[in-house]
Amino acid sequence: MPRVTDENRKWWTLFAIAFSLFVINLDNTVVVVALPVMRQDLGMGFSGMEWIINAYTVVFAVLLLFGGTLADFLGRRRILLVGLLVFEASSLACALAGDGATLIGARAVQGVGAALMLPATLALVSANFPAHERGMAFGIWAGISALALAIGPLVGGLLVDGISWRWIFYINIPIGIVGFATVRLLVRESRDETARQGLDPPGLVVGALATFALIFALTEANGYGWGSLTIVLLLAASAVGLVVFVTIERRSRAPMLDLSVFRNATFAGANVVGLLIMLSLFGTLIYLSLYAQDVLFYSPLKAGAAFMPLTILLMLTAPIGGKLSDEIGPGGPMAVGMALFGAALLLLSRLSPEWGFWDMLPGFALAGVGFGLTMPASTTAALACVSIDKTGVASGVLNTFRQLGGALGIAVTGAVVAGSVGSLLPGDAGFSSAFVTGTHNGLRVAGFVALVGAAAAALTIKQPAASAEAPAA
Repeated sequence: MPRVTDENRKWWTLFAIAFSLFVINLDNTVVVVALPVMRQDLGMGFSGMEWIINAYTVVFAVLLLFGGTLADFLGRRRILLVGLLVFEASSLACALAGDGATLIGARAVQGVGAALMLPATLALVSANFPAHERGMAFGIWAGISALALAIGPLVGGLLVDGISWRWIFYINIPIGIVGFATVRLLVRESRDETARQGLDPPGLVVGALATFALIFALTEANGYGWGSLTIVLLLAASAVGLVVFVTIERRSRAPMLDLSVFRNATFAGANVVGLLIMLSLFGTLIYLSLYAQDVLFYSPLKAGAAFMPLTILLMLTAPIGGKLSDEIGPGGPMAVGMALFGAALLLLSRLSPEWGFWDMLPGFALAGVGFGLTMPASTTAALACVSIDKTGVASGVLNTFRQLGGALGIAVTGAVVAGSVGSLLPGDAGFSSAFVTGTHNGLRVAGFVALVGAAAAALTIKQPAASAEAPAA
């Protein structure tokens, strides 16, 4: 291995954290094409299938702020390594699960590990690269993340068709071992050295409960009924919890979330755009995968391969989006990327039971370009608003919004699709027609959400191209 020097250490740091970053994001989507097989093997219903995804994304979203705070407080390298150990152990538990409840529980623990890891990776990138190179570094970071998200369905299809669905979790173990070793060897410790540090257990608990109540209500509303007492109480509890959380954070001497940072329109806009694009992405990927397998009768491998145009163009576009953010500022790439992503989803919303790969190709290709332009630009915009010492918490905020967006996307699109499908199951008469109708409506909602994100980016992102160290928020 070439000698690690102070001059090239930033690149070795980026290389080392790439393994952790890859495995975190891979597990967001690798299960997508395996869901029908898991459902049959473990005897799960439609909402149980959604919770295989949501158990991971909700816990991930809820604990990201806490993970960012811990990383800044105790050391980013240390928390990254602890998170890797938790993630690897829970991946093994997922692979060995004998029933749906065990699998969902193990997926929740995976979310704990991921929430410890992800803010630390972004904070380490920000701490090691100068301001004028961060857009490019974030572009590579986002490209790795997006690559893992995008190839997840293909990897899942290969493993499900070739071996077993359990291998979508076994595969995490060798990647994690390499990641642990490279971080230990190549990454230096960094932390927040400022005086104002501390943890915020009340904020964590209230924020977690409010988020869980909202996601559970949206996911289970069709089963319980939107007007049922359970769903109404959960939605009310979520709203009250949000108010209490804001009150706690405003009064805390060391808040988990410093609300004053949202006075910066660029920071607020970047987080909103992050939430909206992940809402649109997750609301799209899962139900298009189910459409490919349950309506077009593709194998898991063929369903995963159908996403390849999105994967390839996303990989090519993400570094370009990061470079453009350095040169012209992040606002333009974000607005254009979100508009392209919304247009792509509206194209895909025209799907029918007679479609094939070439019918889906334009929508997937356009989606890859839009997503690739948006992700690194939104990262650059958000982290340029805070000092280096606070990048762990800031990245925790940004990724909380993104993961919460993913969970909301699954819940909202799932509610729309379930409203059409009702109690029908794959193979029942009328299922294909009902599922296609529901997916039409779900994709239109997701496309409209992405277009709202384009408008939000255009109106709020005022950060110019990077030329100096980021100021304190």
